[in-house]
Amino acid sequence: MNFASDNWAGAHPSIAESLSRHAGGFAAAYGTSALDKEVAQTFNAIFEREVVVFFVGTGTAANSLAQAAIARPGGVTFAHREAHLIEDEGGAPGFLAGGARFQAIDGAVGLIEIDNLRQAIKGFAPGNVHAGQPMGVSITQSSEIGTLYELSDIAAISALCRENGLPLHMDGARFANALVSLGCTPADMTWRQGVDILSFGGTKNGCWCAEALVFMDPAHAREMPYIRKRSAQLFSKSRFLAAQFDAYFAGGLWLELASHANAMAARLADHIKASDKLRLAWQPGANEVFAIMTKDDSRKLHEASVVFYDWKPPYSERNLVGENETLARLVTSFATTPEEIDRFGDLIV
Repeated sequence: MNFASDNWAGAHPSIAESLSRHAGGFAAAYGTSALDKEVAQTFNAIFEREVVVFFVGTGTAANSLAQAAIARPGGVTFAHREAHLIEDEGGAPGFLAGGARFQAIDGAVGLIEIDNLRQAIKGFAPGNVHAGQPMGVSITQSSEIGTLYELSDIAAISALCRENGLPLHMDGARFANALVSLGCTPADMTWRQGVDILSFGGTKNGCWCAEALVFMDPAHAREMPYIRKRSAQLFSKSRFLAAQFDAYFAGGLWLELASHANAMAARLADHIKASDKLRLAWQPGANEVFAIMTKDDSRKLHEASVVFYDWKPPYSERNLVGENETLARLVTSFATTPEEIDRFGDLIV
């Protein structure tokens, strides 16, 4: 019963097969192969417009290069307090963006509160060189605690960005999971709401190692070939990233895998709701489920071979967890089975 992370799951057989199929022979290097170009066209079709795609190896690289693309001298990006680029990327976004800083914005259940964002931006008076200057806003979809921005929320944040001349970045490490939950198209969740740059994740959803940086307007991507090379993210045998995305998109596999992971999370949440021992911290929006339990019950579940992480409570929800309790994060994936979920359910009745 492994609910540690969707990063712990392996690669889907179709993606592994695609890697094997493209392993032989010769293909042009550094993103110029026929397969690279075909996958770029697939991204255009998915987003219903011409976009520019840059393959990278990790989500941290995608987020960091997005910041490098929008960097300004003395630049500050605004993101939620618990955003991955603030909490979990070891300073890489600031390092690769030339010393950029990140201002944490509060908001309940992992989502930026727009009034807090507005006040934070106002705090940087134009021309005040001592404070630096705003350079962008980043949102995470789905959020670090499995909640979702509705399309109207994204549009409202984008409108505030436009008022202040700031680009909007979306960290989409679990982009597919959010997409199927909202029941919308990739275009609807991004550029139609004003998103400028997307970190598009595939690794958590069945790929071996496949992430991409997607620019909705090609004009904004002119410097990225140089930035990516300087940051050691230009893969020579990039066909192996392209091969993963080729299989990922074929026949809508990416949406099928995300739908399964989300369905398993919903099943898991139902077991927790019915439990006398655990309680659901908040309703999951995608494939991350958070439960509150006693520290003793957490220990017993670990001893029963349930793999999960005890989690630091989000700042906005810090009072939900009692002194003798812990918050647990349980993540489902394309590889999670109903049998695993139900075995877990039997342990918490």
